[in-house]
Amino acid sequence: MVRPRKGISTHCPLRRQKSAGGDGGGEQCNFTCHNGPASCGIPQIIPHTHLGNHANRYKNELKCQISPFINLVRECEIKHFELKLAPKSILSIYASSGIGAAIGVIVSVIVGGFVYLVQLAQNIDLFVNARFIQLGIFTLDIKICVFIILAALSILFLRKIFGISKWNGPADSIYAAHQTTNELDIKTGIASTIAALVSAAGYASVGQYGPLVHFGATAGTAAKKLFKLRIGTDVVIGCGVAAAISSGFSAPIAGVIFAHEAILRHYSPSAMAPIATSAIVAAAMESYFFNIPHPLEIVEIGPSLVSAFLPVAIAGVVFGLVAIIFMHSLRYFASLNARLNRPVYQTIFVAVLAVITVSLFIPEALGLGTEVLASILNTQGSLVFVLTLLLVKILITSLCLGFGFFGGIFSPSLLIGAATGAVLAKCFALIGLPGLGMALALAGMASVAACVVGAPLATIFIVLELTLSYEFTLITLLAVIVSQVISSNLFGNSFFDRQLLDRGIDLRFGRGKFSLSQARVIERAHNDFVSTPSNSTVATVLKHLSQAGKTEAYCLSQEGNLEGKLSIIHLIEADKDQAVREIMDRRPLRLKSDQNMLEAIEVASGFVGETIPVIEEPGGKMIGVVSESDLFSAYLEIQEQVQDVEK
Repeated sequence: MVRPRKGISTHCPLRRQKSAGGDGGGEQCNFTCHNGPASCGIPQIIPHTHLGNHANRYKNELKCQISPFINLVRECEIKHFELKLAPKSILSIYASSGIGAAIGVIVSVIVGGFVYLVQLAQNIDLFVNARFIQLGIFTLDIKICVFIILAALSILFLRKIFGISKWNGPADSIYAAHQTTNELDIKTGIASTIAALVSAAGYASVGQYGPLVHFGATAGTAAKKLFKLRIGTDVVIGCGVAAAISSGFSAPIAGVIFAHEAILRHYSPSAMAPIATSAIVAAAMESYFFNIPHPLEIVEIGPSLVSAFLPVAIAGVVFGLVAIIFMHSLRYFASLNARLNRPVYQTIFVAVLAVITVSLFIPEALGLGTEVLASILNTQGSLVFVLTLLLVKILITSLCLGFGFFGGIFSPSLLIGAATGAVLAKCFALIGLPGLGMALALAGMASVAACVVGAPLATIFIVLELTLSYEFTLITLLAVIVSQVISSNLFGNSFFDRQLLDRGIDLRFGRGKFSLSQARVIERAHNDFVSTPSNSTVATVLKHLSQAGKTEAYCLSQEGNLEGKLSIIHLIEADKDQAVREIMDRRPLRLKSDQNMLEAIEVASGFVGETIPVIEEPGGKMIGVVSESDLFSAYLEIQEQVQDVEK
């Protein structure tokens, strides 16, 4: 006679009670199913009646195995709604703010130095008497040719001495901010910043703010490591990012919002103090010590929103479509380079030739483009020039970034957006709607940049802090809203999010789901299960299950591969001398060892039983098992970690 182990039901809410009657005065299991068979997790092949035999006792043992998970669910429902207050002392707030201030100083120095060196390089006159060569109707700028070649050689040298195959940018900062353990590589961050500097100084069509944002994040990570700071990685990254935007645009409010909106993806009270302090200190340093010129200062008064509403709303659609075209162009040239699979020294000189070619007929499309941007905002230029600039800027930026140079896409996005706005302003003027040049150029600048970097609020506040104009800000707000709707539905949240998606990193559904997608099911697998050869008899397996206190067993081959699964319910009903291979489930629910916890929870959502096998593909070798309670516990742990980060 096979009897269940008494100790297995210790924690079962279905209390075993002694009875004077029943089966020879033995134990009688009394239980109540409140909501039918499905509510207690018992397969419906078992009738909910007292059987008065061993099948009834094994049925109750199965309930005792499942019911702890039910209790855990009930406990978690209560725990989920508990408000865990972790009060911060005034001292800790001041300490974190001091850290933010230090990061702000460091980042502002680097930003100021970056801008100064780029301007210094491009203002050097090495060829005073023979800088230009006339080639028919075209003019060749010798300085651009020399500088772009030097920049390419510098990029190759940096790759070699740092041993880097891939530069890091804002996407890496966003990814690191969503990790609890993964931090930014300081060496790669420094090398990427230098690569962006030489690319921009060499007239490559790249931006400066993306690398500076990543350097700010890297500086924050370095400060944490150096001083062993007890502060979250996401907070120090946010401090560095806010400082970079603040000093680069002299827009501290936009810097704070950008850090929360684009990088951290949440607003945390504990992170607000150090991030805001970092942005304010960086802006102060830039204002009093570096005096970085800002060519986007606007003195014109904007039109009223009422008069500009319809044109701006129409323009917003165009801005969204242009942003999508730009992002697809960036991705196309990057993938083209990957498909060509040529050495770096070959691909980068394709970009060199492209830059030299562009310099022959529209050099305004090269470099950072800040002076050209200021010119478009104030004068707009001719329709042919601006339209040509728009198209060439999209192509040359995509080619430079895709074929070896490094830099940001924020500055090119600003110029592309402003050029688009200028083109639309001229089109509206042709149909009797003049006076929208400045408004549409600003709105385009902010809209395209907002779609590309995924920070609509930050770009709106950049316009507000640059112009100090309520009218321009309202117009920009309308255009950004419309363009965001178009871009997010047709492309996605941002170019950086798409870059992460290409790496298999999905941040679209929040930090919680992302953390679950990063945790692997194999981390929760254990070996607390009964295994048996498929030629074992039913009686033998029942004996093993009784000794182990389990309700399920797994049939494994000599190589350890999963052949099938056995349930005690089917074993009880089978002939005791029968081989288990004849009754085993050959296709049980299973999880792969490389699956993440989010996938595992989705797979197990409709599972009823004791454990789920975890196998290794290919081959089907069984690694271990996980229970529903294992998965639920992992879910709770990750949710608590997310709450600790975001509170």
